[in-house]
Amino acid sequence: MTDRTLEIDGVSKRYRLGSIGGRTLHGDLTSWFARVRGKEDPNLKIGASPRPSANATFMALDGVSFSADRGDALGILGRNGAGKSTLLKLISRITAPTEGEIRIRGRVASLLEIGTGFHHELTGRENVYLNGAILGMSRAEITSKIGEIIEFSEIEQFIDTPVKRYSSGMYVKLAFAVAADLDPDVLICDEVLAVGDLTFQQKCLGKMSDVARGGRTVLYVSHNMRTVNQLCSRAIYLERGKLLYDGGVARAIDLYAGSGLRTVDRDLDGMPRGKLQGLLIRMLSMRILGSETMEYQMDDVMEFQVRFRSDAQESRLRLRLMLKNNSSSPVAMTQTEAFEVKPGDRPTLTIRFPLEGIAPGEYGIKLALVGGDPRGRSANYDLIEDVGHFIITDDPSRTEGFLWQEPVWGNFRLGRLEMEIK
Repeated sequence: MTDRTLEIDGVSKRYRLGSIGGRTLHGDLTSWFARVRGKEDPNLKIGASPRPSANATFMALDGVSFSADRGDALGILGRNGAGKSTLLKLISRITAPTEGEIRIRGRVASLLEIGTGFHHELTGRENVYLNGAILGMSRAEITSKIGEIIEFSEIEQFIDTPVKRYSSGMYVKLAFAVAADLDPDVLICDEVLAVGDLTFQQKCLGKMSDVARGGRTVLYVSHNMRTVNQLCSRAIYLERGKLLYDGGVARAIDLYAGSGLRTVDRDLDGMPRGKLQGLLIRMLSMRILGSETMEYQMDDVMEFQVRFRSDAQESRLRLRLMLKNNSSSPVAMTQTEAFEVKPGDRPTLTIRFPLEGIAPGEYGIKLALVGGDPRGRSANYDLIEDVGHFIITDDPSRTEGFLWQEPVWGNFRLGRLEMEIK
């Protein structure tokens, strides 16, 4: 038997944005008739935007391809709206892809939403048999496992109660026990563990690890990077429906941590400043030069421009840059030489930031405009805590053949130690 359980080949999913729906049939018909006549929608609320045209579409997934083998625990990472849940619904056959092909070898058990696959009028025990039948199991097979399922779910007292009376936590406990113990070849879990208590979450993570070690495939979606790192042996990263990375978990988490903040052009004027109000000198925008992805090799140089406005006289203004690691802890600080600005100035600074000695990993940038005598008290004119993120990729040729382990070795590569052998 082949080890490959799942193959995703060029899968895309396009949705047509709703031009009707969500009201009565009469309301939908009157809205449609007004639209085809070029008239205003009589059912549109005052101040609301018109509904999309009948031809408006949205690409939830765009040409995604990857595979998973038996024993894989695959994390699927991405911001809200990246396409994670759409991908899992396609794999679960809840909906069909617009383009591409999905090949699955074996049975699939899914935990996509609380109560998915449960009939609210049936008891917990009856729903166990219902889900087993959906997976293609015989009644005898389900009966042989139901004791273990009930014990794992920790709701034995309520197993013969209709599930419509269950709390969200009880739903999750029973649903996970059913999905994990009915021997699926592919187990899919989409964030539902966030509902359970901490003890049960750890119990479920241990169970999923056992499922993967038992030669089955686990697909896990979560915004909790601790559990992703604990469970998964591999991860993929989605952004706006596209697969941007497939590989190690640590790198995927780095990409997720910096997602949405690695754009080339940034509007600094609209970013929060905390308690700083009515700034006399204010950063307006930032543009990254020479990199479209904000990824750099070891010892590269980052180049960027910062545009700001000044409504004050300052003879010793400096741009200060502070680095933070992916735990948001400060790592280092550097700044420009002092320069002078006058009221009405709108200067643009071009900055070259040498990355020499900084270890591989993902870093955040904090920017400030400060003035005053550096030997005395300085004035903070502007401060943005999280301007963006960048990544320094590993290069074994610069570390004598080994890969850098940031949690063990830190954020900086010091100069080589000098030694003398006698």
